[in-house]
Parts: sequence; C-alpha cells; structure tokens
Amino acid sequence: MSTVWARLHALYPEASRTTLKKWLERDRVRLNGEVVRRGDVAAGSDDRVELGAPPPPGLATPLRLVHEDDDVLVVDKPPGLLTIATEGERHRTAYRLVFDYARARGGRIFVVHRLDRETSGLVIFARSIAAKRRLQAQFEARTVERVYEAVVEGRMRDDAGILSARLRQDASRRVRRTRDARLGKEAVTRYRVLGRGRDTSLVELRLVTGRRGQIRVQLAELGHPIVGDLAYGSRSNPLRRVCLHATRLAFRHPGRGDRVEFESPAPPSFRRLP
Repeated sequence: MSTVWARLHALYPEASRTTLKKWLERDRVRLNGEVVRRGDVAAGSDDRVELGAPPPPGLATPLRLVHEDDDVLVVDKPPGLLTIATEGERHRTAYRLVFDYARARGGRIFVVHRLDRETSGLVIFARSIAAKRRLQAQFEARTVERVYEAVVEGRMRDDAGILSARLRQDASRRVRRTRDARLGKEAVTRYRVLGRGRDTSLVELRLVTGRRGQIRVQLAELGHPIVGDLAYGSRSNPLRRVCLHATRLAFRHPGRGDRVEFESPAPPSFRRLP
C-alpha cells in the first residue's frame, strides 16, 4: 500500500518536497475526489490521486475583506485609496481591486457608495444589479446606519449635538457651505464626543444625510477641523493622514432581508493624540 505523498512524488518528480507540502496545505490534492491535507494517507493502486487547480487569488492588499456572501461584499479601505476611478487615477482603486477579486471567482461587482480618498473604513459593494438597487434605495431612504470616528483639533465644548448646513460643490469639486438654498443640498450629522485631550477631541459622527465631504466641511465650519485635513483648515498632520474612519455600517441585507451590522475599529493611534 502506497501513500498520497509517494503517489504525488511519482506523478510530479520535478516538484520539491516544499512544493508538495504546499499543495497539500492549500487543499489542492484530492484522493478519489476528496481533498486530503496529509501526505501519509494510504493510497492504493486503484485509488485516484489528483492535483487540482490553484485557488483564485485573495483580495489584494491594502484592502481587508470584512464579509462576503452571494449578495454583498464589505471591505475595509485604507486612507489614500480612491473608492472609484477619477480622470487622474483609473486603476489603483478599491473598486478595481474588488472587481479583480470577484472576477477571479467568476462573479461581478457593483459600486453602491463611496468614501473619500482620505477616509478609511467600511465600504459595501454589491454582487448583482438587483442587490445594488436594493442597497442604494436604503441609502436614499436614509435607513443605512453609518458611523464614523474622527479626531478634531481643539476641545469641543458640547458633549453632543447636530451639525446642519447646505453644501455645494464648486467648479474645482471642492465642497463648501452655502446659504443659498437654491444651490446647496441639505447635510445633517449627529455627533457625540467620546473623549478630550489637551488639544484634540475624539468624536463619533452619525450621518443622517450622506453628502460628499459632509463631515469634513461641517467640522471645519464648527471650528474643529479634522486632524490632518489640511484641505479644510487643519494646522497639524501628525499621523500623515486625515483622522476620519468609517467604523460601522448597518443595513437590511438585500437578499435575505434581515438587518446586518459590520464594524471596523478606528486606528489605535486616534486615541493617542494629545
């Protein structure tokens, strides 16, 4: 009676011992159609030993896969990475990385919403047009729970409050506050102070509306720009990033209909700022 290891060596004499071991560890070896991970399993002359195709590549760094099923895929995006392409950057985006991951598995992917390049945290992608439409309908109805954490400059006076303004995007795509109701769109954010340092405050922010740049503009208008957000008035950048992170997403699953929740803790460095 032979073993799987001996049979593999006979089938692939050019393969090193390390290579054979990796094939076993990666579930590529099958005995009579069943995956085996140990080389010492007995394999008789009538048994069929086969080497399967390598598994499709995993999700490329710097993205982190949080959840995937037949309808949705949730990732953790780092700062500095676009969600979707722009004229200046068409290839290195979260969408492209997720698209390649899904295509390697014979699937498709669709954009549901986005985060600013400078913001890190949770992003949802849909795996079908139907799932995309159901999810975007929830965003439009404001039933998706979206929670962020930010470190802002200065000690915020109130423990909690509501930020409300009308925002518009100018010709340079910069988002600004406007008092002209004909030009701007309503933007509402609820906030709660989680902690105060000597020169900064850690704040939780819940979106009521979801305008582009909403949190960054409103905190700057309040006199507490996000640490590292030089575009909106921050005077310091100790972490070499905008200190804004999407920590929580909750929504009704587009396939099953139940409420699902996903979380991504803010970087520990947020809590170490003075």
